[in-house]
Amino acid sequence: MTPVSSDGPRRPVVLGVDALDTGRMTAVWAADEAERRGLPLRLVHAVPPLFREFRAFDEGRYHKALRQRADEALDRAAGTARERHPELEIVTVVEEDVPALVLCRESAHAALVVLGSRRLNRAQEALSTYSVTVPVSAQSHCPVVVVRDPEHVTQDPPYVVVGVDGSPSAESAVDFAFDLAAERRAALRAVWVWRRPPVGNLDELATEHTLRRLLFESTAGRHERHPDVSVTHELVHGHPVEELGAASDHALAIVVGRRGRGGFTGMRLGSVPHGLLHRAHCPIVTVPVPRTEPAPRSRSDQ
Repeated sequence: MTPVSSDGPRRPVVLGVDALDTGRMTAVWAADEAERRGLPLRLVHAVPPLFREFRAFDEGRYHKALRQRADEALDRAAGTARERHPELEIVTVVEEDVPALVLCRESAHAALVVLGSRRLNRAQEALSTYSVTVPVSAQSHCPVVVVRDPEHVTQDPPYVVVGVDGSPSAESAVDFAFDLAAERRAALRAVWVWRRPPVGNLDELATEHTLRRLLFESTAGRHERHPDVSVTHELVHGHPVEELGAASDHALAIVVGRRGRGGFTGMRLGSVPHGLLHRAHCPIVTVPVPRTEPAPRSRSDQ
């Protein structure tokens, strides 16, 4: 395995490779993004640890089968990436651990983590050892992209949607969304969703005026870095998941900040990004608030 530096601007784009799904669409998205950024593509597959029930069987044969399946999945993903970008630097990695834990460790030294989706329901997400999209999105140290559906490239102009709500995580999401739109020469739609107060509330007009001001302020100052990105501002009434999902139906991607704290299980992602993982029909990007200090290395990294 060729080592990749975790320091400086060469942090790789990490693609979580699933042996049960060839994930061509996801591999294409990750390879294209790595090429645009001029970064290596790191393909990571996690072999789950052997459980007791398999030890009565032929443990060595079972483990060999898992490793062979991992190698085949990595070869498929690497082949797809090389078809798109023959000069792209590609590294393949097999780790033995719970997949979500492996990818969270990888995220500490990555520019971006890219995942596919098995389209699990909420009960399956909570119970499956192989569930990765929610726990990784909730605990990753870097932005996570879940390629559940393809980018919509037929719109003219193409656009990226970013959810805004005035929080620090939304500020990070806006920064990422501007970069994403600039890379793709796309427009940016900044959307703030709020629920109207009860009928008869005299502060409704004042509240709406304040939110519009905050919405415009949320994107202020970014044009110096990305002068060619056209931005629209939309204040929408309704449920955040439904309205953001509708806004992203024809988007290249939707970008949201991460409000959840992860928790012991790593499943508390926050209701809006979690809901969009089931509702949105384009790649979903979840952006954490930047860390003020470097993430600690695990023992396996030392």
